[in-house]
Amino acid sequence: LSNKEISDTLCLSEGTVKNHITALLRKLGVQDRTQAAIMALRMKEVP
Repeated sequence: LSNKEISDTLCLSEGTVKNHITALLRKLGVQDRTQAAIMALRMKEVP
């Protein structure tokens, strides 16, 4: 999902969503959402 889609769904600003996504990626040690998804699949957190 795009930041806009997430922000609309959660009634947050796009900036807030971007900040949270950036923090999550940093904590995971990955560069982008694709790498985060791959990491989740490898950890078997996503069916």
